[in-house]
Amino acid sequence: MALTEVESRTHMEREIFSQPECWRECLHSLEKDPVVSEIVSGVSQDAEWIFVGCGTSYYLAQSAAASFSAISGRPSRALPASEILLFPEIVSKRNTVAVLFSRSGRTTEAVKAMDLLNARGDLQTITVTCAPDSAFASRGQFPLVLAAAYEQSTVMTRSFSSMLMGLQFLAAKLAGKPEVCQQLAHLPRVAKPLFEQVPEQLQDFVASHDFDDYAYLGQGPFYGLACEAALKVMESSCSYAQSFHSLEFRHGPKSVAGPKTLVGFFISETGYSAEVDLLEEVQSLGSKTFVISPNSDTRVKAAADVLIEVAPLGLECTRLPACIPWGQLLGLYTGLKKGLNPDSPPNLSQVVILDELP
Repeated sequence: MALTEVESRTHMEREIFSQPECWRECLHSLEKDPVVSEIVSGVSQDAEWIFVGCGTSYYLAQSAAASFSAISGRPSRALPASEILLFPEIVSKRNTVAVLFSRSGRTTEAVKAMDLLNARGDLQTITVTCAPDSAFASRGQFPLVLAAAYEQSTVMTRSFSSMLMGLQFLAAKLAGKPEVCQQLAHLPRVAKPLFEQVPEQLQDFVASHDFDDYAYLGQGPFYGLACEAALKVMESSCSYAQSFHSLEFRHGPKSVAGPKTLVGFFISETGYSAEVDLLEEVQSLGSKTFVISPNSDTRVKAAADVLIEVAPLGLECTRLPACIPWGQLLGLYTGLKKGLNPDSPPNLSQVVILDELP
């Protein structure tokens, strides 16, 4: 599907296809943002880092935490904002930096978690949002605003990949690794041809298959992508989808494998051999397979019904932003096939605002 064809359709489509240019704009803004320098010079060098979000932003936090540790070598973990609100003792009293994600900067749980952490006075908070007029931008100690990634669609697409890239950029700056910044700068150019080649392949696949169940698998920094891809299928097409750490699929979830189940694989370089073994096993059980891989060797080609190669740029986690758009598109095309409006999913709103919380 050519970009000109997409421009006449939904916000979600346009925003998915806009990602390479959006990444470029976000990286350019971060290069000039004085807050990045303030973080590099102002945060503790030996702190534990926690990454916080809700929904898509929580899955972003999972991949961001894994990326942050891979790039900087510093300890990190991800938490839903609700855990901090309901079980505040989960955030230790020791030296901590909290990174909170919210596209709108207005999500009730995320804002209240930010306020709670700020009020403690014994840690530092970095807020990452796409909305310059939000609570996240005005009340965060170190606010990072990626305005180019804001969206009109209800579901998050380019905001997920852009905020993830932005966090990786920050990690590289903190770690003094300019080569990682360069790898991220190359990503828009490397990924752009995929936006011209893959959509038609996915449309044809969705048009010719119907599934009762979807399962997405990923290890390490790719697990957050698996969770997000499953959520995109649920949000965009009202389909049932699950996500698992890849090798955990054998420990019970494998029971759903079969002709009416699509199993998606975000294959890593680190776990490549073991994950390809699992891919072949799942194919042998009759499931269709949707594979995003760092290379397209003979084994992967033979076992993949849909294969998208996102080649390595250097450090493994730097290709993450270019891996998630295809899960987004598969969810979109599945919803359109069902006659649904992806810009207005049932029961959902763009921002979750709650009247009461602890």
